[in-house]
Amino acid sequence: MAQTIKVNFTVIRIAVIAIIVLTGITSSFYTVSADAQAVVLRFGKPMPEAKGPGLHFKIPFGIDRAIVVEVERQLKQEFGYGTEGGTNSYQFSDPGEQELEKSMVTGDLNAALVEWVVQYRIDDPEQYLFAVREPDATLRDLSESVMREIVGDRTVDEVITVGRQEIQVEATKRLQAATAAYTMGLRIVQVQLKDVNPPRPV
Repeated sequence: MAQTIKVNFTVIRIAVIAIIVLTGITSSFYTVSADAQAVVLRFGKPMPEAKGPGLHFKIPFGIDRAIVVEVERQLKQEFGYGTEGGTNSYQFSDPGEQELEKSMVTGDLNAALVEWVVQYRIDDPEQYLFAVREPDATLRDLSESVMREIVGDRTVDEVITVGRQEIQVEATKRLQAATAAYTMGLRIVQVQLKDVNPPRPV
């Protein structure tokens, strides 16, 4: 009887060790796709360098944790309108908010309905993950603030007609400067005006 108990205990111990070893092996490797980088956290602290595409080793059992960020993917945020089917939850605001986003006052105290899109990429994964709590939401706020400031410095004729290109260039520069100041880890690719119209009653 004692012999049987001893044998059973040995089998259980071997099985537990085998499960631990197998778990360690399967959780020691991770893959980073060609359009991404991984930030490795060791005990919750980011390691100095992000890992590029390929197969990588990490310390198992929760000591290392890899967060994969798509750095080559071009993201966009739309203001004043929304394209259905976007995978980015911050791509556009609720329909009720869109009317407020595009309603602006120009420098000559006229009103304009301005729709625009911001195209951007994640430039620094570590900053993107840890420097600002919600970088995509913060970018939406910054984008709206920058656009309102630029539109507020111009006449309604400039906004609707001849000043569109200048507004796009200026908005891109200012938004990039703002994201850099907040160390958000983002690179602004382009700010593009879509529809710019006078208010509907006009």
